[in-house]
Amino acid sequence: MPEIYSEVSQDDEQAIRGLVDKWLRASEEKDLETILPLMEDDVLFMTSGNKPFGKEAFARGFATMKEIKLECESDIQEIRVLGDWAYVHNFLRITFTPPDGTAKKHSGHILSILHKGTDGQWRIARDANQVLPENEEG
Repeated sequence: MPEIYSEVSQDDEQAIRGLVDKWLRASEEKDLETILPLMEDDVLFMTSGNKPFGKEAFARGFATMKEIKLECESDIQEIRVLGDWAYVHNFLRITFTPPDGTAKKHSGHILSILHKGTDGQWRIARDANQVLPENEEG
């Protein structure tokens, strides 16, 4: 059976890792203007317990997080490239700290499908996010 995955070129891998890092740093800095161009216009986010939502709903939800400090840790598990499409399996841990200082940790796996545009830039097309609150007991 032929291998369906291409070898990930160093340039593609660096670009994809850079996209993930840029997204997380911009999230921590509450920089929506940096995040929005990192996703396709028809992006679709799938999260536990919610109906899938797009770019506009993402932006509205992001705006509600202004007062919450975020700290993000990413551990990319796998990157595969198939032509102008790729997927990234990532384990993410986020610490949410509201103004009252009561930090809450969430973590989980994310599977993102990326598309490489005609400009050569990778963007998120689909994102299945399984980040949930961590067990308080450890």
